[in-house]
Amino acid sequence: MPEQVDQLIHPEWIIPVAPENLILTEHSLVVKGGRIDAILPTEQAKSQYQTDHAIALPGQVLIPGLVNAHTHTAMALLRGLADDMPLMTWLNEHIWPAEAKWVSEEFIHDGTQLAVAEMLLSGTTCFNDMYFFPDITGRVANQAGIRAVLGLIAIDFPSAWASDGDDYLHKGLQVHDQFRTNPLIHTAFAPMPPILSPIRYWSKFAPWRTNLKYRSTCMSMRPTMKSYRDCNTTAAAHLRD
Repeated sequence: MPEQVDQLIHPEWIIPVAPENLILTEHSLVVKGGRIDAILPTEQAKSQYQTDHAIALPGQVLIPGLVNAHTHTAMALLRGLADDMPLMTWLNEHIWPAEAKWVSEEFIHDGTQLAVAEMLLSGTTCFNDMYFFPDITGRVANQAGIRAVLGLIAIDFPSAWASDGDDYLHKGLQVHDQFRTNPLIHTAFAPMPPILSPIRYWSKFAPWRTNLKYRSTCMSMRPTMKSYRDCNTTAAAHLRD
């Protein structure tokens, strides 16, 4: 008797990550227990498995989900506000004033919903985020069924999310606790460049990474590199110290 599984997906082509340069035709993908269980010839899949959710995708290709490795999802609502100018001009004269005026829980919720919809439509199934109200971002991502890593930021100016660096860290720990058992949502420390996040906050990351078993640290590298040249140091040195 065929084994019951969650889904059988029958695309025109399957392109796996490994081995490289392989395009499978007349193959199907088996989903069992919420995970990919097998990729095998379609006729074999139909004889070995049965499902209430068979998906036929003629003329379509199935690939592994894409990963957006650096994003500020809710900023989708600020798209087109200011473009093609030096970074600090963009931040100081346009983005930061707009964030001070508009960022709220509702802003984060709506902007994240928009960004998640666009990512899913593009084949992105996981994103690495660092922005205000990460609890809202995590909740929206969880509801949409997309994987997310929530960057827990610490910066030295007030926002609608937190009053100062210590408040950012305190609330970040609460977000970590909120999602610590969620299979889709994970957290990472997300120190900002020294122009935004003084080094005294960086020193607090190390013991929390050890004690709370944080799995990763992410940071914004484009402004960071200049910041560290100005400080005559490196990101690795501060994370080590």
